[in-house]
Amino acid sequence: MIKIKLLFIFSVSLVCFQNNFSQKYIEEEIVLDSPTGKIYGTLTLPAKGKKYPVALLISGSGPTDRNGNSSVMPGDNNSLLMLSHELAEKGIANVRYDKRGIGASRKSGFSENDLRFDHYIYDVVFWIRKLRDDKRFKKIGIIGHSEGSLIGMVAATKVNIDFYISLAGAAYPANEIIQQQLKDQPEEIVEGANRILEQLDEGFTVDSVNPLLFSIFRPSVQPYLISWFAYNPVEVIKKLEVPVLIVQGTSDIQVLKENGEILSKASGNAKLFVIENMNHVLKITGDDLEKNIAAYSNPDLPLADELAKTIVTFIKKGK
Repeated sequence: MIKIKLLFIFSVSLVCFQNNFSQKYIEEEIVLDSPTGKIYGTLTLPAKGKKYPVALLISGSGPTDRNGNSSVMPGDNNSLLMLSHELAEKGIANVRYDKRGIGASRKSGFSENDLRFDHYIYDVVFWIRKLRDDKRFKKIGIIGHSEGSLIGMVAATKVNIDFYISLAGAAYPANEIIQQQLKDQPEEIVEGANRILEQLDEGFTVDSVNPLLFSIFRPSVQPYLISWFAYNPVEVIKKLEVPVLIVQGTSDIQVLKENGEILSKASGNAKLFVIENMNHVLKITGDDLEKNIAAYSNPDLPLADELAKTIVTFIKKGK
């Protein structure tokens, strides 16, 4: 049997971090009371000051938690956890959270048949509104990683924010990405997938699915795919009127560098920053494929040095 794997798819307690008796940041549990259940996250604050810029961090596709770790991988990479701490150390407050159905927010999830891409979008809208009500924050924005880039991008058209940042975000609609990832499969698989993708893109579910494609196009996930396919990142980013930063790595094997170039050209107010040798989980790996994949499960490998510095400069200066 042919196995197909898609890379892209699928009340406050305080904790203070100290190093040499010098407090660098403070962490608080934060909870979003959404209309359909509680969504749990972590608010990380700079140790100094009383009013800060704040960014909402959105994780990538599939069962990826607030720290950037996926339950389908053999280990953790802690990419968003590291980014959160680095931003706070440099004066940027931030919230990272478990998406509905994931981690601490698993009880707020819908059944697979009822989940839609728009649920993730409106969760971001509600998070931003919650942060707007917090007087500690003077500037509010979104940082979306991978699939979180599109989620945050669409949400940014529905709620008032001050900046938007895409990390390793795709420029193509999800149906085109799936089609591209399956193109080297046997002809039977490619033709079957293309027929299903065409139907889903038109808004229709498909009853009969080849068993070899069932994990991707099972009936219970088709409504979610239809809702996801409806958004074209290039068309969405054109609608953003706030400062936009697009960050892409040259060693990203999931979302190639060209995606950042396409997004930045589509936006009238975007800055593109390309980090040499950075992979999809925001770490330096170079062209060594084995090292690149190993980084997905290596919590000891630090983030690219330029990443947090670039984000902080952009947030503070707006460029």
